[in-house]
Amino acid sequence: MFTIEHEFDASVITLVDDGAAPLQEDVVINAFAEVITVEQYDPRSDSMVKITLSPEQARDLAAALDLPEGVYQLRKEPK
Repeated sequence: MFTIEHEFDASVITLVDDGAAPLQEDVVINAFAEVITVEQYDPRSDSMVKITLSPEQARDLAAALDLPEGVYQLRKEPK
């Protein structure tokens, strides 16, 4: 399950683990114009863990989810 909220400066996507137990903590993705952050609470350290992706890295991640093993480089199509 997931939610999408559009705020003033970002789109916020929350991924809720609704699979089999044990469940993972929610993952919150904040998509700003220049950066994407991914956050998840870590109960072992009692803190939020955050990673930061460039828009290009997020694009590559989305493409990689549907590709077989290998090395790839996405190219912009000529206009």
